[in-house]
Amino acid sequence: MAEIFGFAAPAYAAVQAAFAASFDAGEELGARFTLVEAGEVVVDLWAGHADRARTRPFDARTLAPVFSVTKVLAAVLVARLVQAGRLSYRQPVADVWPEFAQAGKGAVTVEQALSHQAGLAGFPEPMEPSLWFDWDAVCGKLAAMAPLWPPGTASGYHPVTFGYIAGEIFRRVDGRTMGRALREDIAGPLGLDLWIGLPDEEHGRVAQMQRPGALPDFGEINDATRAAFMTAWASPAGRDEAAWRRAEIPSANGHATAPALARLAGALADGGSLDGLEILSPAMIGELARQRIAGQDLVLPAVIAWGAGVMRNAPLHPWGPGQATFGHSGWGGACLFADPGRRLGGAYVMNRQSPILVGDPRPKRLIAAAYGASS
Repeated sequence: MAEIFGFAAPAYAAVQAAFAASFDAGEELGARFTLVEAGEVVVDLWAGHADRARTRPFDARTLAPVFSVTKVLAAVLVARLVQAGRLSYRQPVADVWPEFAQAGKGAVTVEQALSHQAGLAGFPEPMEPSLWFDWDAVCGKLAAMAPLWPPGTASGYHPVTFGYIAGEIFRRVDGRTMGRALREDIAGPLGLDLWIGLPDEEHGRVAQMQRPGALPDFGEINDATRAAFMTAWASPAGRDEAAWRRAEIPSANGHATAPALARLAGALADGGSLDGLEILSPAMIGELARQRIAGQDLVLPAVIAWGAGVMRNAPLHPWGPGQATFGHSGWGGACLFADPGRRLGGAYVMNRQSPILVGDPRPKRLIAAAYGASS
């Protein structure tokens, strides 16, 4: 029996039971789940080990790599520019990033880029994986690249390139990197343990990942899927190396605790403010989550509805029954979700990765138990 730390409010005892069951079934190495209802933390549970050798506990200070959950942070930062009137979702990316107009991309809008419609899911031509650590070089390649499909006609998930596109749009307007803006405007003032680009002095807190024992099921492989996921250069080299943690890749290499993510999610589910700081207005949260496209994704083997950088819950429903719920999953199982209809937000992080692309059964069980308790 795993020793479970933290707490669950009495109404949420079923969540603690589901959390313990995952450990007892041998499905977890280390994990944490936090739930916020109407601005109050009602569940915060953690257990297990932070390393594969099981010598270091997964504790209240452990940071977890959250991979594509980072995209929610990027989406929120762009939404703050839109709310401030400094950017429009409907304007062409090339308005703020003129070089992006190359190869027929002049009409691609900000919201199309954020909803994975730009056709830049990955680089089909070989490159050194270490090039991902050169921000300007990657942005230059994206600006010059011809789309893999006609932009605006379909979504095709951009697992890594999303962060460079969103991040360069943000930098061209704001002047700062997303990692710096996150620290200065949100994480720092609110005391949230959220990072895009992790300082060296924090690396010792990071959980060591245990890779999946099987490959994900990508369905029928096409050129976009191959470029996004299946080449030797599809993602940065060295995910356990200091360079990976230190880099700012706003699509893929965020580090966080579950409470930090859940408090942000709870704010997005409950009017947009946290501890007196407005992150986004209620209207802007609705605009962030508003559906931009829905249908069979060209990269992921699923019918997906996208907002402006966030995934909508329907039709897959990885995060409970809410029709207005939005969020994102990360490679291996991490997730963040916000349900404005129930004023409920939560986050799950872990270090034993599964091959499930969207809707890992471990957080799905926790979220199902949470909805059973809050109904």
